[in-house]
Amino acid sequence: MNTLGMIAIVIDDYDLAISHYVNDLGFALIEDKEMTPEKRWVVVAPSSDGARILLAKAANGTQKAAIGNSTGGRVAFFMYTTNFNETYNAYKSCGIEFIESPRQEAYGQVVVFKDKYGNKWDLIEQNE
Repeated sequence: MNTLGMIAIVIDDYDLAISHYVNDLGFALIEDKEMTPEKRWVVVAPSSDGARILLAKAANGTQKAAIGNSTGGRVAFFMYTTNFNETYNAYKSCGIEFIESPRQEAYGQVVVFKDKYGNKWDLIEQNE
């Protein structure tokens, strides 16, 4: 069986990204290892059983231009929660930018938010 283990998000600063994903979004810091003076291996995850995220610092102009826009403005990531209202309110209290009001869809409750870099995420609580 295959599983998706990790995805990369291009960021501009390791420490600011760690602070955002850990403190604002409640992710766990899994790894933070220096590889060179300019490059670190930084991995965060929202839970222990889902895909992990590699926070990859942009190393050139092309990568810097892709920060926050890896999918051309579409929702890039899908965060599943078992308590929509609690997570939504916690994110709001941390200043997370929501670009719409929560809505009910056939599959569950959903709202789109942006991370620090402008990447769009769906916050979803699926119907049981």
